[in-house]
Amino acid sequence: MHPEKPFSQACENNKGPILDALRRVFTTPATVLEIGTGTGQHAVHFATHLPHLYWQTSDHPNHYQLCQPWLIDAGLPNIGDPIALNVSQEHWPVMEFSGVFSANTAHIMAWHEVEAMFAGVGRGLADSAVSENEERGQFCLYGPFKYNGDFTSASNQSFDQHLRSHAAHMGIRNIESLIELAQSHGMVLAQDRTMPANNQLLVWRTTTKPEAL
Repeated sequence: MHPEKPFSQACENNKGPILDALRRVFTTPATVLEIGTGTGQHAVHFATHLPHLYWQTSDHPNHYQLCQPWLIDAGLPNIGDPIALNVSQEHWPVMEFSGVFSANTAHIMAWHEVEAMFAGVGRGLADSAVSENEERGQFCLYGPFKYNGDFTSASNQSFDQHLRSHAAHMGIRNIESLIELAQSHGMVLAQDRTMPANNQLLVWRTTTKPEAL
């Protein structure tokens, strides 16, 4: 085992419930881009139990290699080496993908980065749907969210205050704002799954099936 593997207790706690949800979302072979791989614990767990998926890891250029110890130890053939991805860059340095997963990123990013993430995901899923001639694009976004401007729990409200005290650009996002943003990039909210610890798994899907080529 690698002696300096990074570790997140939150990933350890939520990987099981998230996996159960992903089994129902990604049911056919696909390349799934993970935005914000972090320690790599999610990537290894999901790729291990969902062997029909090719899990492409990525993270911000400043720390995209943080996950390498977990990936090296796992040695799985269906995990791609991490890609340095700044969601705000115009052209993403990633291969084609027909699914996307991201956990606990929307409340860490600045709003303009959230906008850029949805734009890039929308473009990538649309391109994949055209190349595959079918509607396959799905974007799973995990984390805490607000509804009609209200927090779902007192702990989420405290967490939001904690985030904003560290950086003004952070904060739990309103789901209504995300729905509007997704629609502007060709995606609709197909599922809103309640998860443990006052989190949600939002599943966005591309809205139209491309015409036959």
